Amino acid sequence: MNFNSIDEIIIYAIEKEKEAAEFYEDVSRQEPFSGARETLEGFAKEERKHQAMLKNFADKKEKIAEYEYKWIPDMKRSDYIVDIEYEKGMHYSDILKLAMKREEKSLQLYNFLARKTENDDFIQLFKLLAQEEAKHKQTLETLYDDYMAEQGD
Repeated sequence: MNFNSIDEIIIYAIEKEKEAAEFYEDVSRQEPFSGARETLEGFAKEERKHQAMLKNFADKKEKIAEYEYKWIPDMKRSDYIVDIEYEKGMHYSDILKLAMKREEKSLQLYNFLARKTENDDFIQLFKLLAQEEAKHKQTLETLYDDYMAEQGD
Protein backbone atom coordinates (compact mmCIF):
# COMPACT_ATOMS: atom_id res chain seq x y z
CA MET A 1 0.00 0.00 0.00
CA ASN A 2 1.53 3.25 -1.12
CA PHE A 3 -0.21 6.51 -0.48
CA ASN A 4 0.83 9.91 -1.72
CA SER A 5 -1.27 11.97 0.66
CA ILE A 6 -3.40 11.78 3.76
CA ASP A 7 -6.42 12.37 1.54
CA GLU A 8 -5.65 9.14 -0.32
CA ILE A 9 -5.40 7.32 3.01
CA ILE A 10 -8.77 8.66 4.16
CA ILE A 11 -10.45 7.78 0.85
CA TYR A 12 -9.02 4.25 1.06
CA ALA A 13 -10.17 3.86 4.68
CA ILE A 14 -13.67 5.13 3.81
CA GLU A 15 -13.89 2.57 1.01
CA LYS A 16 -12.82 -0.22 3.36
CA GLU A 17 -15.48 0.81 5.91
CA LYS A 18 -18.07 0.95 3.13
CA GLU A 19 -17.08 -2.57 1.98
CA ALA A 20 -17.33 -3.84 5.56
CA ALA A 21 -20.79 -2.32 6.05
CA GLU A 22 -22.01 -3.79 2.77
CA PHE A 23 -20.64 -7.19 3.75
CA TYR A 24 -22.54 -7.19 7.05
CA GLU A 25 -25.70 -5.85 5.39
CA ASP A 26 -25.60 -8.53 2.67
CA VAL A 27 -24.93 -11.34 5.12
CA SER A 28 -27.62 -10.14 7.54
CA ARG A 29 -30.26 -10.16 4.78
CA GLN A 30 -29.52 -13.83 4.13
CA GLU A 31 -29.36 -14.93 7.76
CA PRO A 32 -32.47 -16.93 8.70
CA PHE A 33 -32.09 -16.57 12.48
CA SER A 34 -33.25 -13.25 13.91
CA GLY A 35 -30.60 -13.07 16.66
CA ALA A 36 -27.76 -13.57 14.22
CA ARG A 37 -29.38 -11.18 11.75
CA GLU A 38 -29.64 -8.44 14.40
CA THR A 39 -26.01 -8.95 15.42
CA LEU A 40 -24.83 -8.63 11.83
CA GLU A 41 -27.03 -5.56 11.26
CA GLY A 42 -25.45 -4.02 14.35
CA PHE A 43 -21.98 -4.53 12.90
CA ALA A 44 -23.12 -2.90 9.65
CA LYS A 45 -24.30 0.17 11.57
CA GLU A 46 -20.97 0.37 13.38
CA GLU A 47 -19.07 0.27 10.09
CA ARG A 48 -21.32 3.00 8.68
CA LYS A 49 -20.49 5.12 11.74
CA HIS A 50 -16.79 4.63 11.04
CA GLN A 51 -17.35 5.63 7.43
CA ALA A 52 -19.14 8.82 8.51
CA MET A 53 -16.46 9.56 11.10
CA LEU A 54 -13.73 9.35 8.46
CA LYS A 55 -15.70 11.50 6.02
CA ASN A 56 -16.51 14.14 8.62
CA PHE A 57 -12.92 14.18 9.78
CA ALA A 58 -11.67 14.60 6.21
CA ASP A 59 -14.21 17.37 5.58
CA LYS A 60 -12.97 19.11 8.75
CA LYS A 61 -16.48 18.97 10.20
CA GLU A 62 -15.51 16.76 13.06
CA LYS A 63 -12.50 16.67 15.30
CA ILE A 64 -11.78 13.67 17.41
CA ALA A 65 -12.42 14.91 20.92
CA GLU A 66 -10.64 13.51 23.89
CA TYR A 67 -11.21 9.85 23.47
CA GLU A 68 -10.59 7.35 26.19
CA TYR A 69 -8.46 4.58 24.79
CA LYS A 70 -8.82 1.22 26.45
CA TRP A 71 -6.78 -1.89 25.92
CA ILE A 72 -8.92 -4.51 24.19
CA PRO A 73 -7.63 -8.00 24.94
CA ASP A 74 -6.97 -10.08 21.85
CA MET A 75 -8.37 -13.59 22.13
CA LYS A 76 -6.38 -14.47 18.99
CA ARG A 77 -9.04 -16.83 17.66
CA SER A 78 -8.73 -15.34 14.19
CA ASP A 79 -4.98 -16.05 14.20
CA TYR A 80 -5.85 -19.74 13.77
CA ILE A 81 -8.45 -19.32 11.07
CA VAL A 82 -7.63 -19.49 7.39
CA ASP A 83 -9.07 -16.92 5.01
CA ILE A 84 -12.39 -18.00 3.56
CA GLU A 85 -14.69 -16.38 1.06
CA TYR A 86 -18.34 -15.69 1.65
CA GLU A 87 -20.77 -18.07 -0.01
CA LYS A 88 -24.51 -17.62 0.09
CA GLY A 89 -26.04 -19.95 2.64
CA MET A 90 -22.82 -20.57 4.53
CA HIS A 91 -23.16 -21.75 8.11
CA TYR A 92 -23.33 -19.23 10.97
CA SER A 93 -20.03 -20.45 12.46
CA ASP A 94 -18.32 -19.85 9.10
CA ILE A 95 -19.82 -16.36 8.87
CA LEU A 96 -18.38 -15.62 12.32
CA LYS A 97 -14.96 -16.93 11.25
CA LEU A 98 -15.05 -14.83 8.10
CA ALA A 99 -16.11 -11.74 10.04
CA MET A 100 -13.34 -12.30 12.62
CA LYS A 101 -10.74 -12.37 9.85
CA ARG A 102 -12.18 -9.22 8.29
CA GLU A 103 -12.04 -7.36 11.61
CA GLU A 104 -8.50 -8.61 12.21
CA LYS A 105 -7.45 -7.15 8.87
CA SER A 106 -9.22 -3.86 9.61
CA LEU A 107 -7.43 -3.63 12.94
CA GLN A 108 -4.11 -4.23 11.20
CA LEU A 109 -4.96 -1.62 8.57
CA TYR A 110 -5.64 1.15 11.09
CA ASN A 111 -2.52 0.32 13.08
CA PHE A 112 -0.54 0.47 9.82
CA LEU A 113 -2.12 3.80 8.83
CA ALA A 114 -1.38 5.30 12.25
CA ARG A 115 2.30 4.48 11.70
CA LYS A 116 2.27 6.06 8.21
CA THR A 117 1.50 9.60 9.32
CA GLU A 118 3.09 12.09 11.66
CA ASN A 119 -0.06 14.19 12.04
CA ASP A 120 -1.30 13.80 15.62
CA ASP A 121 -4.95 14.25 14.65
CA PHE A 122 -4.74 11.46 12.10
CA ILE A 123 -2.80 9.22 14.45
CA GLN A 124 -5.53 9.72 17.05
CA LEU A 125 -8.24 9.00 14.46
CA PHE A 126 -6.58 5.78 13.30
CA LYS A 127 -5.96 4.63 16.86
CA LEU A 128 -9.61 5.26 17.68
CA LEU A 129 -10.69 3.22 14.65
CA ALA A 130 -8.21 0.46 15.50
CA GLN A 131 -9.76 0.25 18.95
CA GLU A 132 -13.23 0.03 17.44
CA GLU A 133 -12.15 -2.80 15.15
CA ALA A 134 -10.50 -4.56 18.10
CA LYS A 135 -13.84 -4.38 19.94
CA HIS A 136 -15.62 -5.89 16.94
CA LYS A 137 -13.03 -8.65 16.68
CA GLN A 138 -13.35 -9.44 20.39
CA THR A 139 -17.15 -9.51 20.16
CA LEU A 140 -17.05 -11.86 17.18
CA GLU A 141 -14.51 -14.14 18.83
CA THR A 142 -16.69 -14.29 21.94
CA LEU A 143 -19.78 -15.05 19.85
CA TYR A 144 -17.85 -17.78 18.07
CA ASP A 145 -16.61 -19.31 21.34
CA ASP A 146 -20.09 -19.21 22.84
CA TYR A 147 -21.63 -20.73 19.73
CA MET A 148 -19.08 -23.51 19.58
CA ALA A 149 -19.55 -24.23 23.30
CA GLU A 150 -23.29 -24.58 22.70
CA GLN A 151 -22.48 -27.10 19.98
CA GLY A 152 -20.38 -29.12 22.40
CA ASP A 153 -17.02 -28.11 20.95
